[in-house]
Amino acid sequence: MLSVVPQELGDRPAPVAPLLQVDRATLQYKTRDHVVTATYKVSFEVFAGDRYILLGPSGCGKSTLLKAIGGFLPPVEGEIRLGGRKITRPGADRMMVFQEFDQLPPWLTVIENVMFPMRKTGRFPVAELRDRARSVIEKVGLSRFENAYPHTLSGGMKQRVAIARALAMEPAVLLMDEPFAALDALTRQRMQQELLALWDDIGFTLLFVTHSIEEAILLGNRILVLTPHPGQVRAELDAEAYGFDLRGSADFNGLQRRISHMLFGEKVQGVSHE
Repeated sequence: MLSVVPQELGDRPAPVAPLLQVDRATLQYKTRDHVVTATYKVSFEVFAGDRYILLGPSGCGKSTLLKAIGGFLPPVEGEIRLGGRKITRPGADRMMVFQEFDQLPPWLTVIENVMFPMRKTGRFPVAELRDRARSVIEKVGLSRFENAYPHTLSGGMKQRVAIARALAMEPAVLLMDEPFAALDALTRQRMQQELLALWDDIGFTLLFVTHSIEEAILLGNRILVLTPHPGQVRAELDAEAYGFDLRGSADFNGLQRRISHMLFGEKVQGVSHE
């Protein structure tokens, strides 16, 4: 008879702690006439190396969640923690890439733009800044344009600079708020593929906001589906097996239909995790 030797407690692999924890976060902001509740008791965890997608319709609080994680908006209820520490303010460990093309100071060249946050924060020795900037500019394919100014670049090239600027800071989490939404379809697809290639090369942790179901499946290994306003968790889905190679397949299309049904096909009956 086969005997099984019990594993000593000390021999068991330690559970992996999440890098980012959003714990029952309710977020509100003020307009001229109202206090708007953007999200209600939203909880999720992001682990190191995740490509985590926040997906939902317009107005569900996706971007507000990103701002709160960035340290720009404190929750009125709940808590957000990075590396086990409560987020109370912005920090260089969280870098943001926005949708707008004008996020780059126009008076700075590409390499000066990439160097700017490194210089401003003092995160790295001054002597290393230019080499660090050139390394990440090369990774996004813009070495020939390091001395160009933003007004001479296309929309896709400007977004590459913004991504390079964020990655040069070596953040714990890269926050991206619909960064490809304003691009034409062909450029958007190319940028999606380049982002995945960068992730393969560098291995960063990504938190990405989108309202495109297809983009969420293509880019994410996990997808958090949010309800319409105020945003609540509808489901968390595993999308690890999907990507550009399965785009258009029966399984890929089936997941798209499933998510579409979650978002538009039924009323919310509480929170589900799938």
